[in-house]
Amino acid sequence: MIKTIKFLRMFLICGIVVLLGFIVFGFFAIPDEISALNSDSLTINAFYSLDPVEEKAQSLEKSGEKVIDVKVRLLKMIPIKNSKVKIQKRRYVVPSGKIFGLRIYTQGVVVISTDKVDTENGAFYPAQTAGIQKGDIIISMNSEKVKDHVQVAEIIKNCGGNKIDLVFLRENKTYETNFLPVYSPAQNKYVGGLWVRDSAAGIGTLTFFEKTTGAYGGLGHAVCDVDTGDILPLGEGDVVEAEISGCDKGRSGEAGELCGSFSGGRFGELYANTSSGVFGVLENPETEMKEIPVAVRSEVKTGKAQIISTVDKSGPKLYEIEIERVYPDSSDNRSMIIRITDKELLEKTGGIVQGMSGSPIIQNGKLIGAVTHVFISEPERGYAIFAEKMLETCDEVLNQTFGKVA
Repeated sequence: MIKTIKFLRMFLICGIVVLLGFIVFGFFAIPDEISALNSDSLTINAFYSLDPVEEKAQSLEKSGEKVIDVKVRLLKMIPIKNSKVKIQKRRYVVPSGKIFGLRIYTQGVVVISTDKVDTENGAFYPAQTAGIQKGDIIISMNSEKVKDHVQVAEIIKNCGGNKIDLVFLRENKTYETNFLPVYSPAQNKYVGGLWVRDSAAGIGTLTFFEKTTGAYGGLGHAVCDVDTGDILPLGEGDVVEAEISGCDKGRSGEAGELCGSFSGGRFGELYANTSSGVFGVLENPETEMKEIPVAVRSEVKTGKAQIISTVDKSGPKLYEIEIERVYPDSSDNRSMIIRITDKELLEKTGGIVQGMSGSPIIQNGKLIGAVTHVFISEPERGYAIFAEKMLETCDEVLNQTFGKVA
Protein backbone atom coordinates (compact mmCIF):
# COMPACT_ATOMS: atom_id res chain seq x y z
CA MET A 1 0.00 0.00 0.00
CA ILE A 2 2.79 2.41 0.98
CA LYS A 3 4.67 1.59 -2.24
CA THR A 4 1.51 2.30 -4.24
CA ILE A 5 1.09 5.69 -2.57
CA LYS A 6 4.74 6.59 -3.20
CA PHE A 7 4.38 5.54 -6.82
CA LEU A 8 1.23 7.62 -7.28
CA ARG A 9 2.90 10.59 -5.56
CA MET A 10 5.94 10.32 -7.80
CA PHE A 11 3.70 9.92 -10.85
CA LEU A 12 1.75 13.03 -9.85
CA ILE A 13 4.92 15.06 -9.30
CA CYS A 14 6.31 13.99 -12.68
CA GLY A 15 3.02 14.88 -14.31
CA ILE A 16 3.01 18.35 -12.76
CA VAL A 17 6.64 18.92 -13.83
CA VAL A 18 5.83 17.87 -17.41
CA LEU A 19 2.73 20.07 -17.45
CA LEU A 20 4.69 23.06 -16.16
CA GLY A 21 7.34 22.34 -18.79
CA PHE A 22 4.74 22.46 -21.56
CA ILE A 23 3.33 25.72 -20.15
CA VAL A 24 6.74 27.41 -19.94
CA PHE A 25 7.77 26.12 -23.37
CA GLY A 26 4.53 27.33 -24.97
CA PHE A 27 4.82 30.76 -23.34
CA PHE A 28 8.28 31.43 -24.73
CA ALA A 29 8.19 29.38 -27.97
CA ILE A 30 4.86 30.57 -29.39
CA PRO A 31 5.27 34.06 -30.93
CA ASP A 32 3.24 37.07 -29.84
CA GLU A 33 2.22 37.48 -33.48
CA ILE A 34 1.54 34.49 -35.70
CA SER A 35 1.19 34.69 -39.48
CA ALA A 36 -1.34 32.44 -41.20
CA LEU A 37 -3.03 32.14 -44.58
CA ASN A 38 -6.77 32.37 -45.19
CA SER A 39 -6.97 28.62 -45.66
CA ASP A 40 -5.11 27.82 -42.43
CA SER A 41 -7.04 26.64 -39.39
CA LEU A 42 -6.16 28.38 -36.15
CA THR A 43 -4.19 25.50 -34.67
CA ILE A 44 -0.53 24.91 -33.84
CA ASN A 45 -0.30 21.20 -32.98
CA ALA A 46 -1.98 18.53 -30.87
CA PHE A 47 -0.88 20.21 -27.62
CA TYR A 48 -1.52 23.91 -28.25
CA SER A 49 -4.66 25.50 -29.66
CA LEU A 50 -5.62 29.09 -30.54
CA ASP A 51 -8.95 30.31 -29.25
CA PRO A 52 -10.20 33.47 -31.05
CA VAL A 53 -11.08 36.24 -28.62
CA GLU A 54 -11.91 39.21 -30.79
CA GLU A 55 -11.58 39.80 -34.50
CA LYS A 56 -10.27 43.21 -35.49
CA ALA A 57 -11.08 44.03 -39.08
CA GLN A 58 -8.10 45.89 -40.49
CA SER A 59 -7.09 46.96 -43.97
CA LEU A 60 -3.35 46.32 -43.84
CA GLU A 61 -1.61 47.48 -47.00
CA LYS A 62 -2.91 46.16 -50.29
CA SER A 63 -3.29 42.50 -49.33
CA GLY A 64 -6.55 42.76 -47.38
CA GLU A 65 -5.13 41.31 -44.18
CA LYS A 66 -6.89 41.13 -40.84
CA VAL A 67 -5.77 40.54 -37.27
CA ILE A 68 -7.44 38.23 -34.76
CA ASP A 69 -6.72 38.26 -31.02
CA VAL A 70 -6.35 34.72 -29.70
CA LYS A 71 -5.72 32.98 -26.40
CA VAL A 72 -3.15 30.20 -26.57
CA ARG A 73 -4.30 27.15 -24.58
CA LEU A 74 -2.59 23.92 -23.62
CA LEU A 75 -4.72 20.84 -24.33
CA LYS A 76 -7.57 23.25 -25.23
CA MET A 77 -8.05 23.99 -21.51
CA ILE A 78 -5.15 25.71 -19.78
CA PRO A 79 -4.63 29.36 -20.86
CA ILE A 80 -0.95 30.21 -21.44
CA LYS A 81 -0.77 33.63 -23.11
CA ASN A 82 -2.46 36.05 -25.48
CA SER A 83 -1.26 36.35 -29.07
CA LYS A 84 -2.36 37.82 -32.35
CA VAL A 85 -2.93 35.92 -35.60
CA LYS A 86 -2.38 37.93 -38.77
CA ILE A 87 -4.41 36.29 -41.53
CA GLN A 88 -3.25 37.25 -45.00
CA LYS A 89 -3.55 36.33 -48.62
CA ARG A 90 -0.78 34.44 -50.34
CA ARG A 91 1.71 36.75 -52.05
CA TYR A 92 3.77 35.87 -55.14
CA VAL A 93 7.10 37.34 -56.25
CA VAL A 94 9.96 36.50 -58.61
CA PRO A 95 13.09 35.28 -56.75
CA SER A 96 16.19 36.78 -58.36
CA GLY A 97 19.69 36.08 -57.08
CA LYS A 98 21.06 38.61 -59.56
CA ILE A 99 24.06 40.76 -58.62
CA PHE A 100 23.35 44.49 -58.72
CA GLY A 101 25.18 47.71 -57.98
CA LEU A 102 24.00 50.22 -55.38
CA ARG A 103 24.58 53.96 -55.43
CA ILE A 104 23.53 55.85 -52.30
CA TYR A 105 23.61 59.60 -51.82
CA THR A 106 22.98 60.53 -48.22
CA GLN A 107 20.44 62.89 -46.73
CA GLY A 108 22.87 65.60 -45.62
CA VAL A 109 26.43 64.51 -44.81
CA VAL A 110 27.55 61.96 -42.22
CA VAL A 111 30.28 62.96 -39.76
CA ILE A 112 32.80 60.12 -39.83
CA SER A 113 35.33 61.76 -37.48
CA THR A 114 36.33 65.02 -35.82
CA ASP A 115 39.87 66.36 -35.56
CA LYS A 116 41.94 69.12 -34.05
CA VAL A 117 43.00 72.24 -35.95
CA ASP A 118 46.44 73.74 -35.31
CA THR A 119 46.37 77.53 -35.11
CA GLU A 120 48.83 80.26 -34.07
CA ASN A 121 47.33 80.03 -30.58
CA GLY A 122 47.52 76.26 -30.25
CA ALA A 123 45.26 73.32 -31.05
CA PHE A 124 41.49 73.84 -31.23
CA TYR A 125 38.61 71.36 -31.65
CA PRO A 126 35.80 73.30 -33.39
CA ALA A 127 33.51 70.31 -33.99
CA GLN A 128 33.82 68.95 -30.45
CA THR A 129 33.34 72.42 -28.97
CA ALA A 130 30.07 72.71 -30.91
CA GLY A 131 28.95 69.30 -29.59
CA ILE A 132 29.26 67.51 -32.92
CA GLN A 133 30.09 63.80 -32.72
CA LYS A 134 31.01 60.93 -35.00
CA GLY A 135 27.83 59.58 -36.61
CA ASP A 136 25.92 62.87 -36.58
CA ILE A 137 24.20 63.87 -39.82
CA ILE A 138 24.59 67.54 -40.79
CA ILE A 139 21.48 68.64 -42.67
CA SER A 140 21.84 72.42 -42.90
CA MET A 141 24.37 75.23 -42.38
CA ASN A 142 23.23 78.86 -42.10
CA SER A 143 19.73 77.72 -43.21
CA GLU A 144 21.22 76.27 -46.39
CA LYS A 145 20.35 72.61 -47.00
CA VAL A 146 23.51 70.51 -47.09
CA LYS A 147 23.95 68.17 -50.08
CA ASP A 148 27.60 67.09 -50.18
CA HIS A 149 31.07 67.44 -48.68
CA VAL A 150 32.14 70.07 -51.25
CA GLN A 151 29.35 72.38 -50.12
CA VAL A 152 30.32 71.91 -46.45
CA ALA A 153 33.96 72.78 -47.20
CA GLU A 154 32.94 75.91 -49.13
CA ILE A 155 30.65 77.21 -46.38
CA ILE A 156 33.39 76.72 -43.76
CA LYS A 157 36.07 78.26 -45.99
CA ASN A 158 33.97 81.37 -46.63
CA CYS A 159 32.69 81.89 -43.07
CA GLY A 160 35.14 84.77 -42.40
CA GLY A 161 35.65 83.61 -38.82
CA ASN A 162 31.94 83.96 -38.01
CA LYS A 163 29.81 81.34 -36.30
CA ILE A 164 27.78 79.01 -38.50
CA ASP A 165 24.23 78.04 -37.48
CA LEU A 166 24.37 74.28 -37.91
CA VAL A 167 21.49 71.75 -37.73
CA PHE A 168 22.21 68.06 -37.37
CA LEU A 169 20.50 64.75 -36.63
CA ARG A 170 21.50 62.30 -33.92
CA GLU A 171 19.46 59.13 -33.32
CA ASN A 172 16.57 60.64 -35.32
CA LYS A 173 16.46 63.76 -33.13
CA THR A 174 17.20 67.25 -34.48
CA TYR A 175 19.73 69.51 -32.77
CA GLU A 176 20.98 73.04 -33.43
CA THR A 177 24.39 74.44 -32.52
CA ASN A 178 26.73 77.35 -33.20
CA PHE A 179 29.75 76.04 -35.05
CA LEU A 180 32.85 78.25 -35.11
CA PRO A 181 35.59 77.28 -37.63
CA VAL A 182 39.15 78.49 -36.91
CA TYR A 183 41.92 79.72 -39.17
CA SER A 184 44.65 77.24 -40.06
CA PRO A 185 47.96 78.89 -41.11
CA ALA A 186 49.16 75.60 -42.61
CA GLN A 187 46.12 75.41 -44.92
CA ASN A 188 45.71 79.17 -45.28
CA LYS A 189 41.93 79.00 -44.74
CA TYR A 190 39.21 78.49 -42.15
CA VAL A 191 38.63 74.83 -41.30
CA GLY A 192 36.27 72.99 -38.97
CA GLY A 193 38.06 69.78 -38.04
CA LEU A 194 35.30 67.74 -39.70
CA TRP A 195 35.53 64.63 -41.87
CA VAL A 196 32.24 63.87 -43.62
CA ARG A 197 30.81 61.40 -46.16
CA ASP A 198 28.00 62.05 -48.64
CA SER A 199 27.76 58.87 -50.72
CA ALA A 200 28.45 55.15 -50.88
CA ALA A 201 28.52 52.45 -53.54
CA GLY A 202 28.81 48.69 -53.62
CA ILE A 203 27.37 45.42 -54.89
CA GLY A 204 24.82 43.03 -53.43
CA THR A 205 22.19 40.50 -54.41
CA LEU A 206 18.64 41.25 -55.54
CA THR A 207 16.27 39.05 -53.52
CA PHE A 208 12.89 39.43 -55.25
CA PHE A 209 10.66 41.67 -57.33
CA GLU A 210 6.97 41.90 -58.17
CA LYS A 211 5.95 41.62 -61.81
CA THR A 212 3.00 44.00 -61.57
CA THR A 213 4.55 46.87 -59.61
CA GLY A 214 8.27 46.32 -60.21
CA ALA A 215 8.80 46.69 -56.45
CA TYR A 216 11.97 44.93 -55.30
CA GLY A 217 13.91 44.05 -52.18
CA GLY A 218 17.59 43.22 -51.80
CA LEU A 219 20.48 42.64 -49.35
CA GLY A 220 18.30 41.72 -46.35
CA HIS A 221 20.23 44.24 -44.23
CA ALA A 222 21.06 47.92 -44.35
CA VAL A 223 23.98 49.62 -46.09
CA CYS A 224 25.97 51.06 -43.18
CA ASP A 225 28.77 53.58 -43.01
CA VAL A 226 32.12 51.80 -42.87
CA ASP A 227 33.46 54.18 -40.22
CA THR A 228 30.48 54.81 -37.93
CA GLY A 229 28.60 51.52 -38.42
CA ASP A 230 25.32 53.48 -38.63
CA ILE A 231 22.71 53.03 -41.36
CA LEU A 232 23.40 55.53 -44.13
CA PRO A 233 20.46 57.99 -44.34
CA LEU A 234 19.22 57.78 -47.91
CA GLY A 235 18.65 61.04 -49.70
CA GLU A 236 18.44 59.52 -53.17
CA GLY A 237 19.91 56.53 -54.96
CA ASP A 238 19.55 53.94 -57.67
CA VAL A 239 20.52 50.41 -58.68
CA VAL A 240 22.72 49.64 -61.68
CA GLU A 241 23.91 46.63 -63.63
CA ALA A 242 26.96 44.86 -62.17
CA GLU A 243 29.07 41.79 -62.89
CA ILE A 244 31.33 39.47 -60.90
CA SER A 245 35.03 39.30 -61.82
CA GLY A 246 36.22 36.95 -59.07
CA CYS A 247 35.94 35.95 -55.42
CA ASP A 248 38.14 36.16 -52.34
CA LYS A 249 37.22 32.95 -50.51
CA GLY A 250 36.11 33.13 -46.91
CA ARG A 251 38.03 31.32 -44.19
CA SER A 252 37.79 31.07 -40.42
CA GLY A 253 38.43 34.49 -38.92
CA GLU A 254 38.32 36.31 -42.26
CA ALA A 255 35.23 37.16 -44.31
CA GLY A 256 35.42 36.53 -48.04
CA GLU A 257 34.13 38.89 -50.70
CA LEU A 258 32.77 38.80 -54.23
CA CYS A 259 34.84 41.02 -56.53
CA GLY A 260 32.72 42.92 -59.00
CA SER A 261 32.11 46.23 -60.72
CA PHE A 262 29.36 48.29 -62.26
CA SER A 263 28.87 47.11 -65.82
CA GLY A 264 26.03 49.16 -67.19
CA GLY A 265 23.36 51.75 -66.63
CA ARG A 266 20.73 52.01 -63.95
CA PHE A 267 17.71 49.74 -64.00
CA GLY A 268 15.79 50.94 -60.97
CA GLU A 269 15.13 53.56 -58.31
CA LEU A 270 16.26 53.14 -54.71
CA TYR A 271 13.71 54.45 -52.20
CA ALA A 272 14.80 53.11 -48.81
CA ASN A 273 17.82 51.78 -46.94
CA THR A 274 16.50 49.88 -43.91
CA SER A 275 17.56 47.23 -41.42
CA SER A 276 15.51 44.74 -43.48
CA GLY A 277 17.27 45.58 -46.74
CA VAL A 278 17.14 48.05 -49.60
CA PHE A 279 13.90 48.64 -51.49
CA GLY A 280 12.70 50.44 -54.59
CA VAL A 281 11.13 49.94 -58.01
CA LEU A 282 12.64 48.40 -61.14
CA GLU A 283 12.20 50.28 -64.39
CA ASN A 284 11.60 47.23 -66.60
CA PRO A 285 10.95 44.08 -64.52
CA GLU A 286 11.51 40.80 -66.37
CA THR A 287 7.89 39.69 -66.74
CA GLU A 288 8.77 36.35 -68.37
CA MET A 289 10.35 35.06 -65.15
CA LYS A 290 8.32 32.70 -62.96
CA GLU A 291 6.67 33.87 -59.76
CA ILE A 292 6.61 31.68 -56.66
CA PRO A 293 4.67 31.99 -53.38
CA VAL A 294 6.16 33.80 -50.38
CA ALA A 295 6.12 31.67 -47.23
CA VAL A 296 4.73 33.03 -43.99
CA ARG A 297 7.17 32.49 -41.14
CA SER A 298 5.16 29.61 -39.67
CA GLU A 299 5.87 27.64 -42.87
CA VAL A 300 9.66 27.92 -42.52
CA LYS A 301 11.14 24.69 -41.15
CA THR A 302 14.56 23.33 -40.34
CA GLY A 303 16.00 21.05 -42.99
CA LYS A 304 17.08 21.20 -46.60
CA ALA A 305 16.65 24.29 -48.77
CA GLN A 306 18.39 26.11 -51.64
CA ILE A 307 19.77 29.59 -52.22
CA ILE A 308 20.02 31.41 -55.54
CA SER A 309 23.34 33.23 -55.79
CA THR A 310 25.61 34.76 -58.41
CA VAL A 311 29.24 34.01 -57.54
CA ASP A 312 30.82 34.05 -61.01
CA LYS A 313 30.11 35.13 -64.58
CA SER A 314 27.69 32.23 -65.15
CA GLY A 315 24.92 34.16 -63.37
CA PRO A 316 22.37 33.07 -60.74
CA LYS A 317 22.47 29.37 -59.77
CA LEU A 318 20.79 27.16 -57.19
CA TYR A 319 22.96 25.85 -54.35
CA GLU A 320 22.09 23.46 -51.52
CA ILE A 321 21.91 24.65 -47.90
CA GLU A 322 20.63 23.39 -44.55
CA ILE A 323 18.40 25.48 -42.28
CA GLU A 324 19.69 24.65 -38.81
CA ARG A 325 17.46 26.82 -36.66
CA VAL A 326 14.41 29.06 -37.06
CA TYR A 327 13.46 31.96 -34.79
CA PRO A 328 9.71 32.40 -35.46
CA ASP A 329 9.37 35.44 -33.19
CA SER A 330 12.32 37.27 -34.77
CA SER A 331 11.74 40.96 -35.49
CA ASP A 332 15.14 41.65 -37.11
CA ASN A 333 17.20 40.24 -39.98
CA ARG A 334 18.47 37.26 -37.97
CA SER A 335 15.44 35.03 -38.39
CA MET A 336 17.20 31.73 -39.02
CA ILE A 337 20.63 30.10 -39.04
CA ILE A 338 21.71 28.47 -42.29
CA ARG A 339 24.64 26.32 -43.36
CA ILE A 340 26.06 26.05 -46.88
CA THR A 341 26.29 22.35 -47.79
CA ASP A 342 26.77 22.60 -51.57
CA LYS A 343 30.27 21.34 -52.44
CA GLU A 344 30.50 23.46 -55.59
CA LEU A 345 29.66 26.67 -53.73
CA LEU A 346 32.03 25.84 -50.87
CA GLU A 347 34.80 25.27 -53.39
CA LYS A 348 34.11 28.62 -55.09
CA THR A 349 33.54 30.86 -52.07
CA GLY A 350 34.35 28.94 -48.89
CA GLY A 351 30.80 29.65 -47.70
CA ILE A 352 28.93 32.93 -47.32
CA VAL A 353 30.88 35.97 -48.53
CA GLN A 354 30.21 39.68 -48.84
CA GLY A 355 28.10 40.33 -51.91
CA MET A 356 25.94 37.23 -51.35
CA SER A 357 23.71 39.16 -48.91
CA GLY A 358 20.20 39.11 -50.30
CA SER A 359 20.52 35.69 -51.97
CA PRO A 360 16.96 34.31 -51.95
CA ILE A 361 16.28 31.09 -50.02
CA ILE A 362 13.83 28.58 -51.47
CA GLN A 363 12.17 25.78 -49.51
CA ASN A 364 9.38 23.52 -50.80
CA GLY A 365 8.85 25.78 -53.79
CA LYS A 366 8.37 28.93 -51.69
CA LEU A 367 10.55 31.98 -51.06
CA ILE A 368 11.24 31.82 -47.33
CA GLY A 369 14.07 34.29 -46.80
CA ALA A 370 17.37 35.85 -47.81
CA VAL A 371 20.98 35.49 -46.67
CA THR A 372 22.11 38.40 -44.46
CA HIS A 373 25.23 37.68 -42.37
CA VAL A 374 28.16 35.28 -42.18
CA PHE A 375 29.69 33.82 -39.02
CA ILE A 376 33.29 35.01 -39.24
CA SER A 377 34.58 31.97 -37.37
CA GLU A 378 32.51 29.58 -39.54
CA PRO A 379 32.08 31.05 -43.01
CA GLU A 380 29.87 28.15 -44.15
CA ARG A 381 27.24 29.31 -41.60
CA GLY A 382 25.31 32.52 -41.18
CA TYR A 383 22.00 34.28 -40.60
CA ALA A 384 19.03 34.87 -42.88
CA ILE A 385 15.91 37.07 -42.73
CA PHE A 386 12.32 35.95 -43.34
CA ALA A 387 11.05 36.84 -46.83
CA GLU A 388 7.77 37.79 -45.18
CA LYS A 389 9.59 40.47 -43.16
CA MET A 390 11.26 41.88 -46.27
CA LEU A 391 7.96 41.97 -48.16
CA GLU A 392 6.25 43.75 -45.26
CA THR A 393 8.99 46.39 -45.27
CA CYS A 394 8.75 46.70 -49.05
CA ASP A 395 5.01 47.41 -48.73
CA GLU A 396 5.68 50.04 -46.06
CA VAL A 397 8.28 51.74 -48.27
CA LEU A 398 5.95 51.90 -51.26
CA ASN A 399 3.09 53.19 -49.09
CA GLN A 400 5.31 55.96 -47.72
CA THR A 401 6.62 56.81 -51.19
CA PHE A 402 3.41 56.69 -53.24
CA GLY A 403 0.61 56.65 -50.64
CA LYS A 404 -1.43 53.70 -49.47
CA VAL A 405 -2.90 51.37 -52.04
CA ALA A 406 -6.56 50.50 -51.41
